[in-house]
This record gives sequence, C-alpha cells and structure tokens, in this order.
Amino acid sequence: MRRHRALAVVAAILILFTSQAQGQQPVHRVGVLSNAQIPENIQAWEATLRDRGYVVGWNLQIEYRYFQSRTEQIPTLLAELVTFGPEVIVTSTSDSAAAIHTAAPTIPMVFLSVADPIGLGLVKSLAHPGGNVTGFATPNPEGFFAKHLQILQATVPGVEQIAVLINPTIAMHQLALQKLPQARRQLGVNLVVVEASKPDQFETAFETAHKQGAEAIDVWNGPMVFTNSARIAGLATHYQLPEIYWDRGYVVGGGLMSYGPSTTDLWRGAAAYVDKILKGESPGDLPVQQPTRYYMTVNLITAKARGITIPPAILLQADEVIE
Repeated sequence: MRRHRALAVVAAILILFTSQAQGQQPVHRVGVLSNAQIPENIQAWEATLRDRGYVVGWNLQIEYRYFQSRTEQIPTLLAELVTFGPEVIVTSTSDSAAAIHTAAPTIPMVFLSVADPIGLGLVKSLAHPGGNVTGFATPNPEGFFAKHLQILQATVPGVEQIAVLINPTIAMHQLALQKLPQARRQLGVNLVVVEASKPDQFETAFETAHKQGAEAIDVWNGPMVFTNSARIAGLATHYQLPEIYWDRGYVVGGGLMSYGPSTTDLWRGAAAYVDKILKGESPGDLPVQQPTRYYMTVNLITAKARGITIPPAILLQADEVIE
C-alpha cells in the first residue's frame, strides 16, 4: 500500500512537471471546515487525493479551519476560507454545512456526516442533489437511532427506560427528535430526552437522566460531544449509565460502545468527490451517498472497570473489541 501511494505521488509530480513544460500550471485550491483535526481522517483524505494525482504543495493547496465545538466561530472561519478562493469546500458537520450553504452558495460544497441533508435544505434529493452541494449522508434517523436503542436493550437486559442526550442548538438533532416516537413504539421502551448545549450542562443532563430512572443513555453526535468525550464517559461511569455513541473514536477514548459508519471512509469518499468536481463535474449531478457498512466497537476495558457484563451476542456482532 505504501509503495502504491509513493508511486502515485511520483506519477502526480511527473504529470505536473509535464504540464508546466507545456505552459500549464494547474494549482487547485480546496477549503476544509471541520470541528477538529483527527489525524487518521486527514491522512485517509490526503492519501486518497494523492492516489488521484494531487500533491499538496505542488498542484493542490488545502486550507484547513477547525472551530473546536465553538460553532459561533464558523462564520469567521468560513469568511477566511472564502478569501482563500477555494474551488470546493469540504465540511463535516450539519451546522457548518448549513452555514456554507447559506453564506457561500456559489462555492461547490461536499459535506459528510450529515444525517438528513434533505431536511436541512442542502439538497433536493439524494439521487439528484441539484444546486452546488453533494456529499455523504449518515443513516436515516429512524433506522439509525432505533439500532442504537436495540443495542442498549441487548446490553442491559430488561431495560425499560433509556435516556437520549441531545444538543438542542443542533438543527439535525431537532429533526431527528421527530423520529423518536416511532422508535419508542417500535421497541417498547420509554425514552428520556435530556439536553446539553454547553459543556457545563452535561452534569445536569446526566443527573436528570439518572433521577428519571434511565438505565442507559444514547449520546447523539456533535462537535461539543466530541471535544468533551472524556468528561461524558466519566459521567456515564459516575451515574452507572451504559452509553452508546456514533463513532468509534469515543470508545477508543474510554467510552463503552459505538455503532455507526466509518468517518475515515467518509473522508476517503469526500476526496473522490472533490476530484470529480475539480475535473469539471457538477456537485448537483453527483448523488448523495449513504454508508453501506456500519461498525460496532466495544470497549471491554471500560466495561470491566464499571462492572458491566457485555452479553456474548453483542461481542459476536462487534467489529472491534478493545481489551
């Protein structure tokens, strides 16, 4: 694999020198607006670009901006990217995607990790996005969250009440809340919705869930949750609430379990779409893709430390067990 990538880099450089010799100097500009810098995702993203003939610093310039869960900084960071003059912007949260769509609609955008791009008004349909936007959607809310609840039911036999931790300021969470009654009826479990829109509200959210009799908790994904993942895992331990997350990164960091698509795969897909756009294809003609594979990760070290017994059926389903 490394040899293949090295050859791709050499080939890209040769192509660049050839084009320069012919009087052409194609240097593309791409902007990235994301919550946090995750090395494995950026490595996968840039490696895929290299495989397609792009060499950062030669025929490609990438400007990265990270808002570190401070969503109020998105407009400022977006303005900086617009000044950079990108041919396409890649973004990885629903809030940043909505901001780009509103403030910079003429710049092609590739989003990832957006659960309901139609509901957010980013695209007309998944098959035919239209406009200047395409990307990679995460699972439909009803099916995805129902799966989370099923996993918690299997992990905590006899569970009757499950908490759902949301951030009310995230538009995607508000849309997904409309799907919860259906999941509750389907699974026959009571749901307790608790909220945290600021880091200092996590403690109150977990305390409320505990007081209302929750026996487990589904932690919905978001920038603030990501940057406070260790704190959330600590609260789950303190209140004895087995928790499930969207991404394995939470579990590697000490959380109990996760179920969701691979964000690394999503970044690889984003690179492939950026290549198509830079070569002249319209984002509106590129269908919004959904994950074809979901991964379950279980942290047995965390489970043992908390005195939680993970049922064999869950361990058999897990793609990764940390022990």
